[in-house]
This record gives sequence, C-alpha cells and structure tokens, in this order.
Amino acid sequence: MIQVAVLGYGTVGSGVVEVIEKNKEMVNKKAGEELNVKYILDLRDFPGDPYEDKVVHDFTRILEDDEVKIVCETMGGVGAAYRFTQQALSAGKSVCTSNKELVAAHGPELLALAKANTCNYLFEASVGGGIPIIRPLNYSLTAERIEEIAGILNGTTNYILSKMEKEGADFDSVLKEAQEKGYAERNPEADVEGYDACRKIAILSSLMTGKNVDYQKIYTEGITRITAEDFSYAKAMGRSIKLLAVSREAGERTLAMVAPCMISREHPLYMVNGVFNAVFVKGNMLGDSMYYGRGAGKLPTASAVVSDVIDCARHQGKVIMCFWDEEDAPLQGIDDTESRFFFRVRKDGEEKAKELFAGAECISLPEMPEECGVVTGKIKEKDFAARYEQLGNARVGTRIRVD
Repeated sequence: MIQVAVLGYGTVGSGVVEVIEKNKEMVNKKAGEELNVKYILDLRDFPGDPYEDKVVHDFTRILEDDEVKIVCETMGGVGAAYRFTQQALSAGKSVCTSNKELVAAHGPELLALAKANTCNYLFEASVGGGIPIIRPLNYSLTAERIEEIAGILNGTTNYILSKMEKEGADFDSVLKEAQEKGYAERNPEADVEGYDACRKIAILSSLMTGKNVDYQKIYTEGITRITAEDFSYAKAMGRSIKLLAVSREAGERTLAMVAPCMISREHPLYMVNGVFNAVFVKGNMLGDSMYYGRGAGKLPTASAVVSDVIDCARHQGKVIMCFWDEEDAPLQGIDDTESRFFFRVRKDGEEKAKELFAGAECISLPEMPEECGVVTGKIKEKDFAARYEQLGNARVGTRIRVD
C-alpha cells in the first residue's frame, strides 16, 4: 500500500481525495498498488466531513512518516507550498501539484531536487486543468522539435470574451456576471490582466525549449480594454477575439507573449468558447495537434493531479525524466517582433492612418459612421507604436494584434 498526503483541503484538494476514493478500484489497478489518503493538511477542521479523521495541522507529521511516499500539493502560492514541497522532495517523497505559480517560479529547482533524491515532481494539473498537455510534451512528442505552442489557457477570460461576442455586452457587465456565477474571482486581476495565462505559457515554453523561461520576462496584456465595438469589427472581418498565450521559435530565440488577438475562422482555436481551454502545438514532423477540455474546476483539475499520483506510484524509486534545465532560454524582445494590428480611428483620422500605415485595409461599419477600423500589414512592434502615437486624438479605443 502506498500512503498519500494531501496539502490543502480546498476546492482542488478535496477533489483529489474524492477522485481517489470514488475511483479507488480503477486508480489502484492503474497504479499497480493500493493507494490510500493517510493525511489531509489544513489549518481548518472539517467537522462532519467523511474524512475529518485524516485532517492534521502540522506538516511535520507528514514529513516524518516514512509510509507517506506521495504528497499532493494543492495549497497554491509560493510561501508554505514552496517550503513544504522542498522538504518533501528532500525527504524522497514525490510531489504532485496543481500550483502553476510555484511551478513557473521554481520548476527547474524543484525538478533538480526531486532527481537528486530519486523521487518525482509532477505538475500536469498546473496548465489546462484536466487537459493532458504536460505529459504529451514530456513523453508523446519527444521525437518532435516543437516550433510553436498557442493556447487559450484561462477559462475566466475566455468566458468573458465569448459572452461579449455573443451578446454585444461590455466588459464590466460581463465580468460582474462571471463573478456572480463563480467563473471569476472577487479580485479577477490575475485572470483579466493575463498573469495566470503568462505563468502557464512560461511552463509550456520551458518544456518546449528545455530551458527555463522566466514568466516575469514574458510580455503580457490582459483583456480589460477590449470593447463590444471591437467585436463588431471582428465579426465583419470573419474573426473572433481571444486571449492567446503564444510561444514560438524566433531564430535562435523564443518569442513568448500573452495578448488579445483577432483570429480567423480557420484558426484551430476559433471555436474554443466559454470556460473551455485548448492548446495548439505545432511540431516539425507531426505538424499540428490540439488538446481541448475544461481548463479549471474541482474535478477536472483533481483528475490531473491523481493521474500524476498514479504515475509516481508506477515509478517508485525511479526518476521520470523532464527536460527543463535551470539555464534561462534566450527570449526575443517584444519591440522586434512583427505583427499585424487592428485599431480604430475617427473618420477625420482615416487619411492620416493610411499615410502612416501604407497598404493598410480600412473597414467601415454602418452602425459606427463616425469612425473606421484599420488593419495593418506586418510591422515591427516598436515601429507600430511610434506611428500609432502620431495619430493622437484620432485614435479610438485600443489596438489588437491580428493573427
């Protein structure tokens, strides 16, 4: 029997216990050995809970119990979760986590610590919830040189944008509704400003390159400036607006960024709506593949954690290889990246926009006669910014990249 400890009995942690217990027969069969949740670490008590007898408040009990071979870290954050993970790995206990913040900040260090102590640090649930993407990158696609990863990696922002597109609603009203339905946090900053997606693409970029991609160096934009009017133009162009997290080869460097983007109907991510997530991967031999499903939620995320638990159980005393070195990957700066852009100008600024952006396409909508939309050709970001600034008060709203 392999004893398991769960750190944090919140949404995901309680889901982990539920998955192990409800699917016990199947989980044990696939693990090759019986799994048992021996401890649940939390600051709170849970009177009346079916597993209240397993709740402990002192991590030392778990650390010093040699029967515990696998620890599920579902606490979140980089404080206690980081310390407990370090201590568990140092003691030779494998750790499975859903904590993208910790993985993005300390992934290579914790992987090296696990290897040094002949155990494992697995994090399938840290990106895309229940969508299998870490394991395919680590195992299934190892013969590929990954050229690009593009993903819709945050269900909250995708829900908001999908709702704005469908109903012609403004950002603030849709955000409020998302909060009421539990799709958005009371403080939604990490989601709507793109920080959550940034950490996730940093993890995927690191696995793509085999080197460490520092999430703090990734160019990141959120969706707070997207308007219903932008969607009207996107519809006229046969496009949709998505918050994309992208990582691709750029010569000897890697371009990694998070930003809203207008994508065409032909784009694989065009039909990904609501709270769903998807990850598009381009390999140099396989070509295109896509991984789709629920990117968050109690049971989808818990299912991914338990899949890692099963993997650890199968590989007791063996290190599962993960190619993520501590050396930093060289990143391409945003200024030298080439993009196409969409922006809006007042009618009296249309001619100047055409002068500044030679060959640009102008789009007029009957419902907005006092302005027009402009789509540029490919241009370096720094050059676009300089010319866009020259439009001054003729500008309306924000600019959006066009894929």
